[in-house]
Formats: sequence, structure tokens, C-alpha cells
Amino acid sequence: MKEPRNPFRFGPIALDEAFANREVELKELKNDAINGQDAWIVAPRRYGKSSLVWRAMQELASERMLVAHVNLMTAPTKTKLAEKLARSIYEDVASPLERAREKALAPFRGLRVTPTVTVSPDDASLSFGFTSGREAADVDATLERLFELPAELAAERGRRAVLIIDEFQEILDIDPQLPKLMRTVFEQQPDTAHLYLGSKRHLMERIFNDANEPFWRSARQLELGPIESKPFSAFIRKRFRDAGKDVAPEVTAELLDRSGGHPYATQEFCYFLWEATSPGEVAGFPEFERALTALLRSENTHFTLLWDEASSVQRVLLQALAAEPGRPFTKEYRARHGLPPATNVQKALTALRKRDLVQPRNGEQRIVEPFFDAWIRSVVTAEDEASN
Repeated sequence: MKEPRNPFRFGPIALDEAFANREVELKELKNDAINGQDAWIVAPRRYGKSSLVWRAMQELASERMLVAHVNLMTAPTKTKLAEKLARSIYEDVASPLERAREKALAPFRGLRVTPTVTVSPDDASLSFGFTSGREAADVDATLERLFELPAELAAERGRRAVLIIDEFQEILDIDPQLPKLMRTVFEQQPDTAHLYLGSKRHLMERIFNDANEPFWRSARQLELGPIESKPFSAFIRKRFRDAGKDVAPEVTAELLDRSGGHPYATQEFCYFLWEATSPGEVAGFPEFERALTALLRSENTHFTLLWDEASSVQRVLLQALAAEPGRPFTKEYRARHGLPPATNVQKALTALRKRDLVQPRNGEQRIVEPFFDAWIRSVVTAEDEASN
């Protein structure tokens, strides 16, 4: 009999039965799209934004909504953005409306910069290319027209459209003037929803909360937090049982306490815990410890890079927070952990928060990069103690 596959996934987008417990956020996101309400979604990286959006896109498409999607991480220039946007509009908006390829391509022939359309020999899919070296005004006019197309094409066929822009904070690096152009177009599209996703909180807050920015108060905020323990625990136990194993309730509780309900981190820990558990057996604390060791070994390169990129003051602060989440500005806390003056701690903390390594929670500063605190305790602090 073939042994069941590991039911947990971390890294790729969680689809279908691997999608875990975002029902409230999913409903809100879908309602925003259906109602033409713009929204911006912020959460640290690996918090499941992309998985949530893909699930929403699947369900919205099944309800005959037209959903275009572009990730700005894959579009470092305005030309690349135009290429990615054109392809998404063609595949997800124009093609569902026009079965004939020529009709679906017709709107792109009126662009200021006419794209080169290439057909893939493998699957017959199309890709769009815009020649570099064109005048900036021509590229801007082309982007402006592309931003107009989803709403226009949908309205012509009595359909609703939504444009999803992932890692939206990158727009500032592509061109600081682009937000003004986009806002000018989007405010003329009351029936089309625009959903903006971001992983860098300070930049997203600047874009949407600064009165001097074009997108100021233009969209409602939806923040993704950790998944609640009760539904996540039920999800974990069901996945274990469906794959021929089980996990003790107290182990699940400890796992979620360590991961903090972080979607990626929880699925990652569960992956190693499932691997550490024999078929037909129940995962207990011996399996838990083996899984944690395997996880830290797997993440060692990533955590080492984070540590190497930290300044000396940041490292001292990280060691302190790994040992004791708390209030590092207080005299008592700094004395206990050998921290420098409060002004130095403030600079280090600001830098760590910009890197999404540390965030305040319930009045205390905590390391929020999953398992980084455990790695610091097991590797850095252990080495320091061994050398003393």
C-alpha cells in the first residue's frame, strides 16, 4: 500500500484543501470586489496574502466576474509593468469576453506603444512585449490606457471587473509619479474594484494614510493577522487524520503557540512534524522536538543571512527579545540584557521593524519572523554560553 503524501505545504500558494481558515477575510475581500469597493491589504510576507487572493480570484471568476492580476515584484520597470498588465488583461478580461483571438487582441492595437505579441509553441499562450527606449510620455500613455481597459471591457459586456495589484508598495520604486496617474484613472471607475496588496507596512501606510499622497483615504484597509488557534487546530488535526496519522491536542496547542498562528510557519512546522511521525501513530512531544530541530536546520541559511545583515546593536536587541519579549526602552529591561542607551535601542528597533523582524504586540516588542527567536536561542546564544 502506498504511503500517503505529506498533506502540508509551505512556499507555494495554498490552494483547494491546503487553504487554511481565512473564511472571514475571504468573504470581506469578495464582497469588496463585488461591490466595487477599493481596499488595501497589508500583512508581513508569507502571511498568506497571495493564497487568499488566488482563492478569491477562483471564486469571483466562478461568479462571472473578470479578475485581472499583476504582481509588481515581477515588474521592476514601467515597460515590464505594461507587459504584465497587458497579458493579464488579455487572458483574464478580454479573452473571456471574446472567444476569437483577433477580437480579444483588438483593444491592444490602439495603444500609444503597440506591443509585440508572441505565441508560445508549448501551450499557445500569448506574451506581450513593449520595446524599450520609447519616450516616457508614450509609455505613460500606454499604461494609462491599459489601466482603463478592464473597466471599459467589462462595462461593454455588462460584467463587473476587479484589478488586483500585488506588492503594491513597489510602485514607488518603479516610478514615484505612477500613483498619481493610476489614481486619476481609477477614481473614474466606480464600478470596478481595485485591491492593493502589500508586505511593507511603512510604505503601504505612507501610500494610503499620508494626506500628501494621491491614494490618501482612497481605499479601506484589510489587515491579515494570525489565524485563530481553534480553527487552525481543527485544520491541522484533520489534515493529519486524512493522511493516516494523528497529532495530540497538546502538541497542536504548543505548535500554534510557537508559530503564533502564522500561516506559513504553521504549515512548515506541520510538514516536519508529519515527517517525524510514523504511519498510524500520534505525534507527541518527542516528534515535536525532532520536527523543530529539522525546521531550524532547514531555515539555517535564511536565519544566518538575517543575522549577518543586522548591526551589532540590532543583534544585541534581537538576543534580548529572543530571551524575553518586552519593553526594551525601560531601564530595568536594558539592564537585564546589557542593552545600550534608549536612543540606540530606538534606532535598532526602527530598523528591525522596517525589516519586519520585530513588531509590537500587546504592549511588548516581539520577534515576529517565525522561529527566528528559537534559532537565536539554539544557535547564537548557545554558542555565546559555550564560549564563556
